[in-house]
Amino acid sequence: MCYSPEADVIAGVVVGAIGIDAMRHAGNRNYQILAAVPLVLASHQLIEAVAWWGLRGRVPAEAGEFAAAAYLVIALGVVPFLVPYAVMRVEPSITRHRWMVPFVVVGGVVAAVLLWSLAVNGHSVAIGGRYIAYAVAIPSGGVVTALYFAATCTPLLLSSHRRLVLFGAVNVPVFLLLSLLLSEGVISLWCVWAAISSVVVARLIRQRAPQTEVALHRAIASQ
Repeated sequence: MCYSPEADVIAGVVVGAIGIDAMRHAGNRNYQILAAVPLVLASHQLIEAVAWWGLRGRVPAEAGEFAAAAYLVIALGVVPFLVPYAVMRVEPSITRHRWMVPFVVVGGVVAAVLLWSLAVNGHSVAIGGRYIAYAVAIPSGGVVTALYFAATCTPLLLSSHRRLVLFGAVNVPVFLLLSLLLSEGVISLWCVWAAISSVVVARLIRQRAPQTEVALHRAIASQ
């Protein structure tokens, strides 16, 4: 996810702090799920730091191999479902909520296919310059990748939260650019984008979650 173990650690600590702050202000369960996204991203980066150290011989090889496998489980089996589900759970519009359901389902299917591929075909990792090159044999990889992209990006664009829509609009070209840089073997800057994403999530929760709590209390009081 990042170009060095040191960068992964720094980004993981920063994103983790943002995630803890978001969780503290989340209030109701729906926003807690969204607040969990930065925490997952933070753990992802810290785990990859161990994978880096394993490849460089700074920690036991077994620890590095386990970290690389854990990194892939999160990237392939958690993120494609968690992101659309978290966005759907904070959607106040019933109509837009329903629009997001298919993408949550797609994300779940993609996660299942990717985890199956990981379990059956295994994986390989190697340092490829300023990134770790992860390799997993995936059937119909192009189709699965496109569905992964659709599941994680589209719900943001469908949201009635303006902040998420704006972030979703920027996310699409950034996602493509970072994927291109990584595929060309230039550098991995996903940690930077994870930090920016976490700030967006935290600011949304600070703004919206208290309003949701007030509306809920008013609804209960009026009954």
